[in-house]
Amino acid sequence: FIARYSLFYNHLKNIEESEGGLDKFTKSYKTFGVNQLEDGGIYCKEWAPGAEAVFLAGDFNGWNPFSHPYKKLEYGKWELFIPPEDGCSPVPHGSKLKVVIRAQNGALLYRISPWARYVVREEDKVNYDWVHWNPPQSYIHKNPSPKRLKSLRIYESHVGIASPEGKVASYKNFTYNVLPRIKDLGYNCVQLMAIMEHAYYASFGYQVTSFFAASSRYGTPDDLKEMIDVAHSMGITVLLDVVHSHASKNSEDGLNQFDGTDSCFFHSGYRGNHQLWDSRLFDYANWEVLRFLLSNLRMWIEDYRFDGFRFDGVTSMLYHHHGIGTGFSGDYNEYFGLHVDEDALCYLMLANHMINSLHPECITIAEDVSGMPALCRPVAEGGGGFDYRLAMAIPDKWIQIIKELKDEDWNMGNIVHTLTNRRYEEKYIAYAESHDQALVGDKTLAFRLMDAEMYTNMSVLMPLTPIIDRGIQLHKMIRLITHALGGESYLNFMGNEFGHPEWLDFPRIGNNESYHYARRQFNLTEDDLLRYKFLNAFDRDMNKLEERFGWLASPQAYVSEKHEGNKVIAFERAGLIFIFNFHPYQSYVDYRVAAFKYKILLDSDAGEYGGHQRLDHNTEYFSEEYAHNYRPNSIMV
Repeated sequence: FIARYSLFYNHLKNIEESEGGLDKFTKSYKTFGVNQLEDGGIYCKEWAPGAEAVFLAGDFNGWNPFSHPYKKLEYGKWELFIPPEDGCSPVPHGSKLKVVIRAQNGALLYRISPWARYVVREEDKVNYDWVHWNPPQSYIHKNPSPKRLKSLRIYESHVGIASPEGKVASYKNFTYNVLPRIKDLGYNCVQLMAIMEHAYYASFGYQVTSFFAASSRYGTPDDLKEMIDVAHSMGITVLLDVVHSHASKNSEDGLNQFDGTDSCFFHSGYRGNHQLWDSRLFDYANWEVLRFLLSNLRMWIEDYRFDGFRFDGVTSMLYHHHGIGTGFSGDYNEYFGLHVDEDALCYLMLANHMINSLHPECITIAEDVSGMPALCRPVAEGGGGFDYRLAMAIPDKWIQIIKELKDEDWNMGNIVHTLTNRRYEEKYIAYAESHDQALVGDKTLAFRLMDAEMYTNMSVLMPLTPIIDRGIQLHKMIRLITHALGGESYLNFMGNEFGHPEWLDFPRIGNNESYHYARRQFNLTEDDLLRYKFLNAFDRDMNKLEERFGWLASPQAYVSEKHEGNKVIAFERAGLIFIFNFHPYQSYVDYRVAAFKYKILLDSDAGEYGGHQRLDHNTEYFSEEYAHNYRPNSIMV
């Protein structure tokens, strides 16, 4: 940890000495690319160390590739100043542009600037075009960002699928149709996937081609700014799913071979390619790569008003083996040694330090499956500096239980262990399932539990079959125990709250470019004759109860019971008692539980949640001085 902090400190010191500080270094998004000056002129700057010459071409100069050459600067940088024409910009808003690179072999390469803010693809074309975005009046944010939350109830979302219709949905649709739904469900945070521009829609946004451009398939940059502003007006925090672990291999409309070499932003050769993802890997030791990535984070915060980030693929960044074919047992030898990419870890420390220094209200989350120690401890301790990490073992555990075990073989101790096994004083985001489980090739919890009967027996007009009954009850119980016991925040992928049927599959050649599975059928919850409304109502009331009592921000739960024979789990958190009976057929009368006072606040067996209404909610239960499970008092339930 001392060595890691020393590496971080040396980087920070070098930035101070050579760049005038982290603030100036990360403001580069305002100077690189093509930028409008106050006098109407245009200032352009690029980093292309392998280029012999650099030019700007586009609609503004009739696509003359040589009329506007850049001037070569130190360290592979190039700049160009285009004076105003009669006080107006020589490059009008909406003009198409290309950076023209003369490579070392003499070839002319037409490239999109890595710093491009807006790229679009016309329907009859394969590649994206770079469009100069400088509207006469940009969107002005009206609402302040919400105050930093003590705990998060995250609604993981994808704008393009956020509609029952088989099409690419828009920012506007999300603003006016989905945000009110998220607010009503009791979520206080939305995490947006697939915002950074990606040429291949079916990549789910994880093959980024333009890092500074908001995806144009959903609308304009101003549409996204309005969407975030409206979310802020509702008190909803907005996080960006940021992909700095790798980049698309596209060269015509991506970063790959920008200057004609296979390095530039990436490692050259074998080290620069991810063998599973078929993508390029950043060289985090490179000064200009640090500038690019750190400035990218700052741009999303300052221009769009994002409130933080979920960093994707952190495990791949942390290790030279990228986690491929590697298991993690928790042995410290797995986390320290030459197999750790200390340059990537130092970048993450710099990123979190920059965000905490310049925007302390922002939140960062690490997607790491390895369990790297201190990833969510302060940088000053040699930690990674993240606020939260995803509890990725939890959804895997639920899948394993449902796939491999009969109900009577569920192990209560193993469930509790998985839900409470967290690194000391590091905050975790618990989730029963995310987008990973919804994708084609996998199954959501609801589909695993109810499978084909979801097509025929989800109507209240049909008899409640054992499979649907079991699926609905376990769906609620799994989500509640994960929410209450599994971490310091909670996440749900859009639609899974009500047991969205089937899977998620984007249009591609393999499915004849169909949008049938690339949508979310929110309308199912609005049909009073379908049982989806029960799961939706339970999810809403579960979140509202957490909002009232704040168990996510409370210390870890005290588990008073995990009884294998009775299949009962009981625990205390935030002044509440949570009791779960996972027995497949046994109910209990006068069951003794360690507690002081008891009144039902949330009951998965209630009628409004599709339960059997076996409990009287009007009864108050008072404890007696009868010691039970290391508590002085207990009650009979």
